[in-house]
Amino acid sequence: MGESFQFIDIILFAMIAAFLILRLRNVLGRHKDLGRPQNDPFPPDARGKDTDARGQDKNAPDPHTPGDDNVVQLSDQNHEPQAVEEPVAASPLDAGFAEIKAIDGAFDAPEFVAGARSAFEMVVEAFAKGDRDTLQALLNEEVYGNFIAAIDTREANNETLENTLIRLVSNEAIEAYVENDTGFVTVKIISEQVNVTRSADGEVVDGNANQISEITDIWTFARDLSARNPNWGLVATRSLD
Repeated sequence: MGESFQFIDIILFAMIAAFLILRLRNVLGRHKDLGRPQNDPFPPDARGKDTDARGQDKNAPDPHTPGDDNVVQLSDQNHEPQAVEEPVAASPLDAGFAEIKAIDGAFDAPEFVAGARSAFEMVVEAFAKGDRDTLQALLNEEVYGNFIAAIDTREANNETLENTLIRLVSNEAIEAYVENDTGFVTVKIISEQVNVTRSADGEVVDGNANQISEITDIWTFARDLSARNPNWGLVATRSLD
C-alpha cells in the first residue's frame, strides 16, 4: 500500500516537471544553438538612431558615396592659365638711341628731340632773314651751301621772304643709328607757317599772306660721337610738301 502512494508521488512530480519545462520553452523560445544567447537584431550602437524601413541609419554615410578622404579634387576646367607676358623687343629707334648712348653716355633722347625743335625754329627764322652766321653754326657744309644759294638768288632778285611760324604741330624722332662713330638722328617736324615772297615794290611773288600752310619737314642731324664737340649739326633736309 505504501509503495503505491510512493509511485503516485513520483508520477505527480514528473508531470509537474514536464509542465514547467513546457512553460519555459514557450517563454524563452527554441534555440537551435543551445547554450548560446539569441542574436539581437538591433545592435547597441543602432539604438536611438533614425532608421529606415530596412533598419539602417538614415544619417549614416552612403557606402557607395566616396567620403572626404577618397575625394580627388579636380582642377577647374574653366580656369585659363595666366598668360605669360613676352618681353617687348626694342624698336629700331630705341635700339639706335641705345647704340648712340653706348658711345656717348651723356646722350639723352628726349633732350635731343627738344633741342631739334629749337634748332628748327632758329633755322627757319635765320633763312628768312638771310642770317648766314646762325645758319653756318647749325648746318653742315653741304646743307649750308644749299641754303646760301637760295638766299643769294633771292637777294639778287631784290626779293624778301616773310615767314611766320604759327605753331609746331608735332616733333618726333623717327630714326637713329651709328655709322663709323657718327651718330645720326632723323626728326619729323610738322608745322603751320605763312610764307610770302615779295618783290622790291612789295608785290607778292610767291605764297599767300592769308593762307596758313601745314608743312612736314624731315631733318637729319649728325655728330661725331668720338669728338669733344657736343653739338649736333643738320646734315640733310627734305620736305613732304
